[in-house]
Amino acid sequence: MKLIATLALLLLAALPVQDARPLDLVDDVDLSRYAGTWYEIARFPNRYQDTCASDVTATYALRPDGDITVVNRCRKADGSWNETEGVAKRAGEGEGNAALKVRFAPAFLSILPSVWGDYRIIGLDPGYRWAVVGEPEREYLWILSRTPRMSTENYDRAVAIAQANGFDVARLRRTEHSP
Repeated sequence: MKLIATLALLLLAALPVQDARPLDLVDDVDLSRYAGTWYEIARFPNRYQDTCASDVTATYALRPDGDITVVNRCRKADGSWNETEGVAKRAGEGEGNAALKVRFAPAFLSILPSVWGDYRIIGLDPGYRWAVVGEPEREYLWILSRTPRMSTENYDRAVAIAQANGFDVARLRRTEHSP
């Protein structure tokens, strides 16, 4: 029994530990400045973007009702384009504009909490030239830029912000953009 218990403890110790700290969000995000097109510079691999081979963008547009239209676009390996439209809204009272919920499921499913994904802005250049976006479970991470290329200095800053927030930055994969 002692041997089994010891082995179980060793196996548990080898499992990755989920960072339980809350994310350090950007203090204030002017959503009208945040709106527009962002180029994905790097991301954690995820099943929602499995077909995206290159040229990934996200375009945000403020709506009269206070929500945000989100259009994600990417080029697939065969050269065709994939485009998905969704909506973002503030995550809740007292959370500020850096905490959003995003839905790409049909509108009639909006009443289900499970269709809303967490979108947290944890890094933002003062000039709104680049941003770092993640979610509390640290399974998703994106580094975004207003241009398809990002300087090494700014990329390193973005990666440092993600790492300081407990993201395993070794999982980041750079995104290619056509010239």
